[in-house]
Amino acid sequence: MEENRKPELLIVTGMSGAGRSTVGNALEDQGWYVIDNLPPQMLGPISDLFSLSKSKLPRIAVVTDVRGGEFFAELLSRVQELRQRDISVRVLFLEASNAALVKRFESVRRPHPLQGDGTVLEGIERERQELLSLRESADIVFDTSETNVHQLTNRVAEAFSTTSDELRLNVMSFGFKYGLPPDADIVLDARFIPNPHWEAALRSSTGEDDSVSEFVLSQPGVSQFLDNYVAALQEVLRGYVRENKRFATIAIGCTGGKHRSVALSREIARRLGGEQNLSVKIRHRDLGRE
Repeated sequence: MEENRKPELLIVTGMSGAGRSTVGNALEDQGWYVIDNLPPQMLGPISDLFSLSKSKLPRIAVVTDVRGGEFFAELLSRVQELRQRDISVRVLFLEASNAALVKRFESVRRPHPLQGDGTVLEGIERERQELLSLRESADIVFDTSETNVHQLTNRVAEAFSTTSDELRLNVMSFGFKYGLPPDADIVLDARFIPNPHWEAALRSSTGEDDSVSEFVLSQPGVSQFLDNYVAALQEVLRGYVRENKRFATIAIGCTGGKHRSVALSREIARRLGGEQNLSVKIRHRDLGRE
């Protein structure tokens, strides 16, 4: 561990069935010391390991969830207490749609922890309501609705394998008709740009093709908009680094996620690619769905 690096404590929580076990395993593969199903009241003593251990555990991940019953209700206040100490504390919240969670519980034939005498869906909705404040205060949100085990493992590696102060930025294109990405930190609407879909020569192409990219970027006002937007983003991203935020997602949407959002994502990622302490990756969520 680097001498000047703060100890790191990651709280992994979220919806039952959203992939906590997969995330825990992936974190272990990245060198984290993972503790599963820990009551929030034990977070203080666990964090004391940083000062008591001679070898100093640089990174501890604690997986906690509604299985802790009444103890789990104190998680948010315990996290706020820890943030007053000289420890880097982050909360990773795992999210998924009701449909995806119902399908997962039905596939393993297990009841939801909060369903009681009701249905799986009733248990999911109750849990979602109980976790609302925790989700809103989370540092990172992963939506695993359409993510398999291997994709989630890769995403954990991208977000948490670093041991430096580098910010890992995910620039994501998407289509509004398929819904907003629930794990986006910043959302940009590209529908103010004329749609290449209505150009016969461009309709079958995508924003990854030069012809579409040139059409989108050459529209009136787009170049000036990008200059201003990227300049504003640079200030935001520098603030993220100061606040020890290591992973962020910028979601750029158009109608179908095929033309405008893809072209703008590529251009914004290109412009940000040379920033210090910043690693940029592009993901096109809905490309190919049409």
